[in-house]
Amino acid sequence: MRGRHPSGPEYVEQLAGSVLAKERLQIVLQTLAGEYRVQEACQLLGICEQRFDQLRRQALQAAVEGLESKPSGRPRQEESVGPDDVMALRQRIADLEGELRALRVRDVIALVLPRVVPDPSDTEKKTVSQPRHSPPS
Repeated sequence: MRGRHPSGPEYVEQLAGSVLAKERLQIVLQTLAGEYRVQEACQLLGICEQRFDQLRRQALQAAVEGLESKPSGRPRQEESVGPDDVMALRQRIADLEGELRALRVRDVIALVLPRVVPDPSDTEKKTVSQPRHSPPS
């Protein structure tokens, strides 16, 4: 026979989790594999049969949920936006729209103003220069 040897309930030791949780899972799997009877498992864990049934159902349900088909790729991160965040964003939009209107008005003023107001350098009183007299020769 080729390939890996099948690993049974002892595979639980390689999983992450507390010692108690791994012990419980291993014993649940051993009862499913027929290594222990339910009464023996209950004695090993120090619990009643009803509690053992709960643990077994919980473990098997978690296994089924973990093996469900899921869409490929990374799950979407849902951003939680509260009412305060929405109000803050609306206020920010209003502020930015106001700034944009002001900038547009400034642009129009900058384009029109040079034609309306004469250039101060053109209106300054210019002194007429006197012709220079050349010294008599």
